[in-house]
Parts: sequence; C-alpha cells; structure tokens
Amino acid sequence: MAEKLRVVHYINQFFGQLGGEDAASTGIRTETKPVGPGLSLQAALGERAEIVATIICGDNYIAEQLEKVTDEIVEIIRGYNPDMFFAGPAFNAGRYGVACGSICAAVKKKLAIPAVTAMYAENPGKEIYATDIFILKAGDNARKMADETRKMAQFAYKLHDGTLERDPEKEGFYERGWMVLKKHEDMASKRAVDMLLDKLHGRPFKTEIPMPTEEKVDAPAPIKDLSAATVALITDGALCPQGNPDGMRTGNSTTFFVYSVEGKDTLTKEEYTCVHGGFDTSFVLQDPNRLVPLDALRILSGEGFVKMHEAFLSTSGLTTPVTSSVSIAKGMIDYVRSHSIDAAILTST
Repeated sequence: MAEKLRVVHYINQFFGQLGGEDAASTGIRTETKPVGPGLSLQAALGERAEIVATIICGDNYIAEQLEKVTDEIVEIIRGYNPDMFFAGPAFNAGRYGVACGSICAAVKKKLAIPAVTAMYAENPGKEIYATDIFILKAGDNARKMADETRKMAQFAYKLHDGTLERDPEKEGFYERGWMVLKKHEDMASKRAVDMLLDKLHGRPFKTEIPMPTEEKVDAPAPIKDLSAATVALITDGALCPQGNPDGMRTGNSTTFFVYSVEGKDTLTKEEYTCVHGGFDTSFVLQDPNRLVPLDALRILSGEGFVKMHEAFLSTSGLTTPVTSSVSIAKGMIDYVRSHSIDAAILTST
C-alpha cells in the first residue's frame, strides 16, 4: 500500500475551538491531529492523505506581525515534511483570509508544495493574494463547510497530480491574471457585437474582460446650521498614542481605532505618534495636529462655530484593498451614527 500523503492544515483561534475575539491574540499552537474544519477536510481527503498537524493561531496575533509570524509558521510546517498544505477556508473573515493568503504564498515559495485556501469574493485576502496563489471560491459563512473542504481536497489532489486545468471558471478558483490561449469559432468583432446585442435585448451574456465596478455615492444634504452640528475628526494617516498600544498596522488595515481627546486642546508629540508606512511622517511626529487638526477644531468649537466630538478615529490607508476599506468605512459609519455625529473631517496623507 502506498504511503499516505502528509498534510498540514492552518486554522484560526475560532475554528481551532480556542474562543472568539477574546482569544484573537493567542499565539501559535500545534496539534498532531485534525481539529474543527480539519475533520471534514480529512474525510474529504480519504485514505490517500493524512492530516499530520493542525496549526492554530489567533487572528490578531498574526495580523499585527504578519510577515514575522508567517515565517515562523512556515518553519513549523517545514518540520512536518508535508506533501500538501491547506489554510482555512476563511469565508468572509478578513484577518483570517489575509493570514491564509500570506501563509499559502510563503509555503508555495519556500516549500514548493501545493498550498490551497478558500474564501469569499470580498475577503481582503482574495484581493491581496489571488494573483499569487490558488484561492478557491467559497461562501461568506461556514454553513457549507463540508462542501468547501471537499472542493479544497479535490483541488489539491489535482495540483499534486498535475491534472489541474488553467481555467478558473471550470476549476472554481479566482482569476490569477493569466493569459490562456483559447480557440473561438467567431472573430472578436463578431463576439463583441453579439454581446452588445444580447445586452441591448436584455438577454444573458458574459463579457470576456470583466471591468471593475464603481459604487455611486450620492452627496449628502448640506448642514443648515453648523453651530448646532457635531463634527468628528477621522484620519487614514495612522495617528495613535505613543507606543501604539492597539497594534495599529502601518498599512493593509482591517480595522480602525477610536482615541479620546476629552479635555485636550492640542495633540502633543510626547503623547502621539504616526505609524503610517507610506509617507514621510517627520512633520506629523513634530506636530500631530498637522494630521489630526484638534487644535484648530477646538478653537472653532470654543467660538461656537461647531460642536466637537471628543474623540478621533484613526486607521492606515496604505495598501488597504477596496474591500477592506469598505469594511472599515462601515464600522466608522456605525460609530458616527451611534454617537449622533453630523459631519466628519477626513484627513489623509
């Protein structure tokens, strides 16, 4: 009987049954057996392969030091001498998806073995890593976990056996930007006209070159009386208290933070710093008000020109994908609404 293929599986703290957000800062742990979704993955793999190790890591722990923790996990994986590696599926969990993508990309580069993950289309991990690795299309939640792990197992066997077709639609992975030669019976001009006619007549059609879609955002109604309006300061310039106590990322953000300024007339360099990785922060480090103009807004508030919200919202906009930006914005909107804020001043780099 042929020796079984050795498999290593990566999951986060939630699927590793360690807890939710309360366990998100948990460090790297290993189990020499399938855990959580690994049970259905093992069932899908059958007798041909065996999960010899499950690596579990908290979403915050890896998100706050992605490159470092990714390297540490890859070395752990190397120690098990695997034939295949799986991560997730991550569904629509942003930090989890980024972690799965980062580790799969590193495994592919450093260990040269099949590395497979799966996630929802709007997961930021898909946005970041889809051109580098195979990411299978998955739903936005774990209701169909068995189906997702089955697809991952079948896909990995194709990779291992060299039978995978370079067709994302047929094989179920997100497009990687490859150019694949295909023979069509009709010339491009005829195909384009046919698609146009289908569109005009309301018939189904599929473009050969999908174009990005842009969301239309209507302008809000103007504020009639500024003196009665509460204004908040928001920045994507990554301003935070000295020491970066919340571990704000220098870029590729997945969340934002709220910092109270109650009782403060200005932001001092002794209390605040800037961790943004994409611009010269020297001026902000000397005077944080250049990025978050608390001093100016406090004066306007004192003169009765506006009312001021006693906190500012901060994140880093550097290399943050649109999907992550939308997620962050939705969180900020919820905050603004729940605090009866009428307007916001958004400062950037």
